[in-house]
Amino acid sequence: MNALPTVEDLAYCEEEKLLKLWEGLGYYSRARNLQKAAKQIVHEFDGVFPQTKEELLKLAGVGSYTAGAISSIAYGLPVAAVDGNVFRVASRLEENATPISDVKYRRYLEETLSAVYPTDKKDCSDFTQSLFELGALVCKPRNPDCALCPLNTMCRAYKNGTQTRFPVLPQKQAKREEKVLVFLIETPQGFCIRRREEGVLKGMNEFPSAVILDGETPENILNEWGMYEFTEVKRKNYVHIFTHIRWNITCVWVRAEYAPFDAYSLDEIEESISLPTAFKHCLGTINERI
Repeated sequence: MNALPTVEDLAYCEEEKLLKLWEGLGYYSRARNLQKAAKQIVHEFDGVFPQTKEELLKLAGVGSYTAGAISSIAYGLPVAAVDGNVFRVASRLEENATPISDVKYRRYLEETLSAVYPTDKKDCSDFTQSLFELGALVCKPRNPDCALCPLNTMCRAYKNGTQTRFPVLPQKQAKREEKVLVFLIETPQGFCIRRREEGVLKGMNEFPSAVILDGETPENILNEWGMYEFTEVKRKNYVHIFTHIRWNITCVWVRAEYAPFDAYSLDEIEESISLPTAFKHCLGTINERI
């Protein structure tokens, strides 16, 4: 917010700077969508933020929940914003066993709630935020404070003692596991960085890495990159978990006179190179050594 205070600043920011500012927050697609939306606002909406749900939905990265939240909270429009808290409150009120992943169920809740919104603009924001807070502070996932709930007289789940059965969540899928080698390649010019070309975090900067199969070694990977003379300094194992993937990472620090990648000093990496958290962990290996 300090570095890019206006929508024009965000629209015209260099991507590398933007990603560096976003570094550590995860979900880098959000940063890119923010910039895409800023460009849309500048070029398609004359720099004025859209003020209807229909126009908001045209912005990159804006879905029904975000559009509803902005419409009601910022503009006082009778438009529902259905998040996890609202799902929980509504499903318990009705004892509705529809999984919250069901798109038709979300639409039903959006339409049903929007129909009972206050008529006064200034109350629409309070209505949306009160639903959020009711779910977060009272109608909690575990041990809900039903006796304090202002809706307990109309709540079917409270009446029947079935609160813990709702909402019905989609069945979790087991995370895929991958073994990943991440290389800290130190050359006389600095530590090597490249752009990730495929898979998770595609398009992001990384310390050169590779998903490996059983039997593959760091030496095999380095040889594939045309590196045959190097000295291993240290290894470090750690785990990084994404939404659907678990990376079992071995960080390998090697020194070499040559590597087929651009190299940067530690200061340059810290100041201007954006690295996802999955790779930043490797910097701890250097600090431990130093």
